[in-house]
Amino acid sequence: MAKLLINYAPFEIRVGLIENGQLVEFYVERPSDKGLVGNIYKGKVVRVVPGINSAFLDLGLSRTAFLFGDDIMPSSEIDWGKESVMISNLHEVLKEGQEILVQVIKEPIGNKGARVSTNLTLPGHYLVYLPYMNRIGVSRKIKDEKERTRLKKIVEKIRPENTGWIIRTAAVDAIEEELKSEMEFLLCLWNEIKEKAEKFKAPALIYEELNIALRAIRDLFNKEISAIVVDDKKFYEEIKNFLERYFPNLAPYVELYQGREDIFAVHGIQIDVKKILSRKVWLKSGGFIVIEPCEAFTAIDVNTGRYTGTKELEETVFKINLEAAEEIAYQLRLRNIGGLVIIDFIDMEDPEHQELVLQTLKEAMKKDKAKNSFLPISPLGILQMTRERKRDSLYQIFYETCPYCHGEGKIKNKKTIYYEILRRLIKMGPHVKNKKVQIEINPELSEVIGEEIQYLEDLEKQYGFTTVLKPNKEFLIYEYKFHILNE
Repeated sequence: MAKLLINYAPFEIRVGLIENGQLVEFYVERPSDKGLVGNIYKGKVVRVVPGINSAFLDLGLSRTAFLFGDDIMPSSEIDWGKESVMISNLHEVLKEGQEILVQVIKEPIGNKGARVSTNLTLPGHYLVYLPYMNRIGVSRKIKDEKERTRLKKIVEKIRPENTGWIIRTAAVDAIEEELKSEMEFLLCLWNEIKEKAEKFKAPALIYEELNIALRAIRDLFNKEISAIVVDDKKFYEEIKNFLERYFPNLAPYVELYQGREDIFAVHGIQIDVKKILSRKVWLKSGGFIVIEPCEAFTAIDVNTGRYTGTKELEETVFKINLEAAEEIAYQLRLRNIGGLVIIDFIDMEDPEHQELVLQTLKEAMKKDKAKNSFLPISPLGILQMTRERKRDSLYQIFYETCPYCHGEGKIKNKKTIYYEILRRLIKMGPHVKNKKVQIEINPELSEVIGEEIQYLEDLEKQYGFTTVLKPNKEFLIYEYKFHILNE
């Protein structure tokens, strides 16, 4: 069985999904920098760019939001039946200064503003309401045709005319009363949003998405979860009251944990950020994978490591790649890695082995609610895949760009820094004759200078100056400073 653990602190909410004693999903939200995905804004069109079928909108945020033509379309991941949908050209329907309702579908990343859509969605536990649609969609993850038909008939029966609905995976086995109750709640919520939108001028926030705890309960809860455990009494009551009002079938699962020990530790989980986001992840066989987040994609390399199998090389490689495929699916889900992912499997000569590794990865990804797609493994063992990116990954939440290496992951070595100092002295040489040059350096640089002190002594003789090294523990390894002193 699984459990949903909620750790509350005024400065940070942490949510962990535990399956079979293992942390499989982990989410963190800080009130000081809460995400934007799901928020609905009344935005003002700042600029329409026909060449790329896009528009920029002022939502009242630090950067303008980006509306792409495809983002006024319904999701391609939903089975909409045989009805076709026309693609709109934004420059034909939008103009500068126009005010429209939009919803954030992707967080701002780097210098890019938030990505928004005019295809608004209000998610519940069983259903998603699409105010501007007039059709019923069913999650592709519901495979049983009888169940798909049953649910679609119920929703068709109870929905108001000209309303759009998506039946979520969690709706399997739900009864009509449960679906109707949630539908009424979502319809009331939409009426509140419309009324508020009429009162405010753009730019304005009209609807704010639920906090991470309530969102996780709404989106992650399924029949495998035996309990929702909360470790703060006030927050527990807040969650309980919310569920009793809006999702009454989920309220009985909420439990209060009152122990003093960390709620994750009690369940055998140690939340160590450095370990969770470790660059190297060892496999049970002795092989390992290396995960490298890059600016445009995430690179994952599979290695044999300490594996000492006795079988032939091809079988050894195949075994490690199979194990790596399952671990990669787990790590993508745990770290919430999105966008393009490039996986360098160990080369396999047998096409059947390549296909089995790909199928293993796909099967392992089925537990992941994020949409994903794959290309076949290339002859060189390279697999390209994508995983839906909506919210920040754990890297973006816990880490920031290193101020020393500026994100490059490397700094100059000590010898390079010493040689830089020597070149500076060569330029200064003609101007410091008969003077004393004091050089402030990090103490760790002294050893390298001592090993090759003859270069510095040769410059002193050549230009007629003397040097004094002054250690400064406050300096970073690559920092140094010159002071010209009179003899």
